[in-house]
Amino acid sequence: MATPHLSLIERKERWARKVRAGRADSQASVSRSTERLPPGQHLTQGFPILDLGIKPEIALADWRLEIGGLVENPKTFTWEEFNALPQFEDVSDFHCVTTWSKFDCHWRGVAFFTLAEIVKPKPEVRHVLFSSYDGYTTNARIGDALDDDTLVATQFDGKPIPRDHGGPARVIIPKLYAWKGAKFVRAIQFVAEDEPGFWEVRGYSNTADPWTEDRFSKVDG
Repeated sequence: MATPHLSLIERKERWARKVRAGRADSQASVSRSTERLPPGQHLTQGFPILDLGIKPEIALADWRLEIGGLVENPKTFTWEEFNALPQFEDVSDFHCVTTWSKFDCHWRGVAFFTLAEIVKPKPEVRHVLFSSYDGYTTNARIGDALDDDTLVATQFDGKPIPRDHGGPARVIIPKLYAWKGAKFVRAIQFVAEDEPGFWEVRGYSNTADPWTEDRFSKVDG
């Protein structure tokens, strides 16, 4: 098995090729299925709003993104510092566990790769924990977080992400069900041990792969 650092190098090379190509082809990037729409999903032209019922108002002057855990260089970004980082644009599909999907979502923000390169996760990191201003948490395997289209987005379709959809900044991990993409993101922790988040402790899957309908945790008996 490759070490996390070798995995990071390999994934970064793939991400760099994608950036150099100057475009994102979400359908071509899906290697786990010959179909663009995952099984059990239906296509929508709208963008339904699902959240915990809490939509925090976060003044940009007060917004912070804390990145820490098992990293060499923990960092807390202000809004100005975060938006001064290299910007990444990606077009990807969005799959909600409630069975709807939206194609060709255009996101802009900071690639997860950029953040990882700044804080430098330690070799023992296996998981990432995201925390939000509304109290929400969710987890992801480090390999999923380091996918070539994962980002912390601040814009959707060329406009700032509105509060209804998790603005001012939210996580996007297109190849997982959308609950893994924390809205109102406040903190990112790199960890060795898995720590299930809000929906995971309530029976949702840890791995959340739409192409295998990996919606819920497997319970024996």
